[in-house]
Amino acid sequence: MKYIRRAGCVFFLCAAANIPFLYYYKIIPEKGGILFILLFVLGVIFLNIFPAYSNLRLPVRRLHVCADGCELLLYFLLSVTISAIGLVIMLPVLFPGNKWVWFADLACVMLVEASVFWCGIIRVYLTSSQLGVKWRTIGLLCGWIPVVHLVVLVKIIRMAMEEWEFESGKMMQAQERKDERLCQTRYPILMVHGVFFRDFKYFNYWGRIPKELEVHGAKIFYGNHQSAASVADSGGELARRIKEIVAETGCQKVNIIAHSKGGLDSRYAISRLGMAEYVASLTTINTPHRGCIFADYLLDKLPQAVKDKVAEGYNAALRKLGDEKPDFIAAVTDLTASACKRFNQSVPDMQGIYYQSVGSKLNVASGGRFPLNFSHQLVKYFDGANDGLVAEGSFPWGKDYTFLTTSGKRGISHGDMIDLNRENIRDFDVREFYVGLVNGLKERGY
Repeated sequence: MKYIRRAGCVFFLCAAANIPFLYYYKIIPEKGGILFILLFVLGVIFLNIFPAYSNLRLPVRRLHVCADGCELLLYFLLSVTISAIGLVIMLPVLFPGNKWVWFADLACVMLVEASVFWCGIIRVYLTSSQLGVKWRTIGLLCGWIPVVHLVVLVKIIRMAMEEWEFESGKMMQAQERKDERLCQTRYPILMVHGVFFRDFKYFNYWGRIPKELEVHGAKIFYGNHQSAASVADSGGELARRIKEIVAETGCQKVNIIAHSKGGLDSRYAISRLGMAEYVASLTTINTPHRGCIFADYLLDKLPQAVKDKVAEGYNAALRKLGDEKPDFIAAVTDLTASACKRFNQSVPDMQGIYYQSVGSKLNVASGGRFPLNFSHQLVKYFDGANDGLVAEGSFPWGKDYTFLTTSGKRGISHGDMIDLNRENIRDFDVREFYVGLVNGLKERGY
């Protein structure tokens, strides 16, 4: 039915765009011709406003506006192709004797198709989150290059269509299993960020993940600790945060999900600061448990003046983000392979706590966003296969270990594991992965 409707709309647009041809060859009768033209004009306006009624059933307005935009762009591509072929065919027929009919038809085609294109592209640009700055910019720059603009437009349509189909599917899936409370664990979830980031109200470090977990019944808290400090200092902040959560809620314990350096900070708080009695489980995500050889190399080889300059710049920026006493060098030093070796000897796992870990790999450098696409090659040289920052061999810790990548060239980066770019990755649904992860904790009784 969808394809029949789409074919009918394209046929109508082709007719509306080629009114001069239809009128010239008396397909539109002279008597009452103005009425026919008026009906075509109203039809084009109506189609631009309501491209497909079925899209109104989508769960949120943003998605149905995006779907409408995609529909209009499809109508545009198909109808402008057919109209262009018609104009080429009629070129030798109407020239030179009736060339003004041909020019009138060209003007009509341009007017109708422009209305459909702009109504579609504006909808998509305003509502699609997956296009990002990159494809919006490419679209603007390539929109004036013949042939290239059609290739780019096809790419934009495909990305936007995949987005609204995927997102609406997820929302409907969440609604269907709402009563199952898949993520309603016995103890709340404490999400702990990694180095050089903070927990902000309007930009969540964990992207769309917390909201997805909450939809499925999870109770979420955040570490709210500084972004750059030694493991010991960050561990101290987390210990205070854990006590605060337990005191406020009476939950007795928390389940910690920690990313990157946050996994080391959490282990320190548990083992060295007496938090074992307040923690049911620790899940580390892409944590460098065995450190990074690349970090050792940088700290050993860079001149002290250079290290001080870099640290000064980072610390100044981090103070503006809210850190009271940022310490770039201390944070990086604790991530070296040599420091982590000493750390693992002095920070044992505690009895009664379930430890598990997750790691991922970028298959090619270009699969990651800057700067991970750049650092991937450097880390690969020193540490081997990695996620853009941490080597594959550094991730495993605890009773269970999950390793993730994609079947294609892309892979899964350090940032992808926290939905940093809010990107829908083929072969890896990060939100659904965390739903499964937390559901596993629920099934274990945590």
